[in-house]
Amino acid sequence: MPHTKSAKKSLRKNEKRRLSNKAAKKAIKLQIRKVTDPAAGAPLDQVRADLLVAIKKLDKAAAKRVLHPNTAARRKSRLARLLNARAAAK
Repeated sequence: MPHTKSAKKSLRKNEKRRLSNKAAKKAIKLQIRKVTDPAAGAPLDQVRADLLVAIKKLDKAAAKRVLHPNTAARRKSRLARLLNARAAAK
């Protein structure tokens, strides 16, 4: 456990940040699952709308450094390729 006043404050800040980052990552994962889940059988328009929401969440997470910007870009690219492949199949 921390002894100094500043170390105690740092511990409190880190805990808040950890919980905030965890919530943001969970929200991103759930949104990505909406796009990638083929069992849902959602129409292509709905998947496109979900993709836009996922991209927005990834961009926000990258801006706040919850995710590394390259990680966010890679995930967005993968989702776009998946959607394009699904559209080409139909």
